[in-house]
Amino acid sequence: MKSAPPVPRRRSLNGKQAILTLLIAGLLSLVAGSIELARDAATMRDEVQSRTDHLLALIDGTAAEAAFQLNPDLARQVADGLFVGDRVAQVSLRDDFGRTMASRQRIGDDSANWLVTLLFDDILHYRRTLVYEPGQGAPTTQVGEIELTLALDSLGRDFMNRSLLVFSLSVVKALAIAALMVVAFHAFITRPLLRVHAAIIDTDPRRPGAWPKPRLGHHADDELGHLVVGLDRLLRAFQNGLDQRDQLHQISTLDGLTGIANRRRFDEFLPDAWQRARRSRQPLSLIFIDIDNFKQFNDHYGHVIGDDTLRAVASALSNTVTRATDLVARYGGEEFVCVLADTDREGARAVAGRLRDAILELAIPHAGSPHAERVTASFGIASAHPGKEDDVGFEALLERADSQLYRAKHQGRDQIVWEP
Repeated sequence: MKSAPPVPRRRSLNGKQAILTLLIAGLLSLVAGSIELARDAATMRDEVQSRTDHLLALIDGTAAEAAFQLNPDLARQVADGLFVGDRVAQVSLRDDFGRTMASRQRIGDDSANWLVTLLFDDILHYRRTLVYEPGQGAPTTQVGEIELTLALDSLGRDFMNRSLLVFSLSVVKALAIAALMVVAFHAFITRPLLRVHAAIIDTDPRRPGAWPKPRLGHHADDELGHLVVGLDRLLRAFQNGLDQRDQLHQISTLDGLTGIANRRRFDEFLPDAWQRARRSRQPLSLIFIDIDNFKQFNDHYGHVIGDDTLRAVASALSNTVTRATDLVARYGGEEFVCVLADTDREGARAVAGRLRDAILELAIPHAGSPHAERVTASFGIASAHPGKEDDVGFEALLERADSQLYRAKHQGRDQIVWEP
């Protein structure tokens, strides 16, 4: 036994839109963050160089004084002042003979990742000549030099902290923009589309033209509004097609002369009625009806009066059998048939009696009849209990009813005959 195919899981348009927007926002945040990081790295390089130059400019005079006086204590004070904090990895102050007057070097690992090395390795080393200015118009004198190396790992930590902040702000901005986009798209596009979708889902397939057409307000003149107008026209056209189909079906199952069900409708109805009776285990009865001596009636009064009589008899029959589960149809010529659901033989005899009385009450003269002065009819009845011991099939039931009608006609007409 084949298993039923799995039901596809429904996915929300809002969810898809949110996921897509977040993916785009994530990509944009990466691109924007990379650009921001590149700009910040350039800015940080300029700041590092500017601060280092400014620091060297501040201690330039004191360092030149220490080198001129060959004062190692003052030189060490200058070196110690530059070495405060962890930004400087090495500092050295030398006199004009190249002798080191003061030197400080940080002990530890000054390694950094490749990105930090790539960004800052070329701005780590600074060397400045020390020039002594005695004043009062005396010429300046070169008295030594100071050399300074920045700590790469310290620059790396500062850069990473700044990068994390810059990148976080970039992501937050991108997510905020994405959230605004989701809200805007939901309000102006997704929600109207979902309303159209809900209206289509709620449409009765039997009455598509009566679909709950949504009102989209500000979208009346844009593509969404045109979509709704197109859907409305399509569904109304489909409704017209259904109406025409129903009309054609109704025309094809009605007798053109009498307006009651025709032979086609009877042939469709009887098998269905038989199956319903079998499922419910209820009786089903047939009554065949034939207008007596109708050929003589047409010969005497003409076919126009004959057609009027057929219409009158059909109206009398249909006005007598009014249950929705029953059917009165023109079987052909002057023959009619009646299908009675949930009706046994006795019930069918009672209905046939009322049908006979209804025809007699018409009081239609019949001068050509050899046995009566007005129009009469013969009736043949057959009953069965589908699903029980006498489940003979609807074809056999039809033949039995026709056989009883034959007996009624040959036993003198204007009578009701049923199976013993």
